[in-house]
Amino acid sequence: MARKTKLMANVEQKFNRPLERLLPSMVNDLGLSATAEELGVSKATLGYWLLKLGIQVRRIALSPGQEIEVKSRVEQRVG
Repeated sequence: MARKTKLMANVEQKFNRPLERLLPSMVNDLGLSATAEELGVSKATLGYWLLKLGIQVRRIALSPGQEIEVKSRVEQRVG
């Protein structure tokens, strides 16, 4: 896990969620600019956080009637 700054910790506390869960949700719902504004940080800071936390932001174009499905790869440990 990436080491977090005081500002990152403050945002996590304010929203009561870890950034690793909060940021993807907000970026998907609001976009990058509105997410940065909502968090009270610059777009550059938000971009740095995404990079530091390994969160990928991808843009795609869909034709009318097309859908996209996001799947999560979860590592399973055999004990």
